[in-house]
Amino acid sequence: MTIGGSIALIIIGAILAYAVNYEFSGVDIRLVGLILMLGGLIGLVIGIVRLASARRTVERRPPAAVREEHYYEDLPPGYDRRRQY
Repeated sequence: MTIGGSIALIIIGAILAYAVNYEFSGVDIRLVGLILMLGGLIGLVIGIVRLASARRTVERRPPAAVREEHYYEDLPPGYDRRRQY
């Protein structure tokens, strides 16, 4: 239910609950109006919560800096690393 639909339910419910003086046999118009207003209010709260949660943005951090360190062992003189013995 959208926010506009929820507001429409609240308005229709308020009209039925407070402005209509017509009576049906077996139907309480005021109770129907109150039920519509309650449903509209619940829909409005859910719509606002969904809208607020959809607008949240995730903070993106730059990737952590990587520091490479190379340690070389002391090789004996005349040792050729490219040659396999």
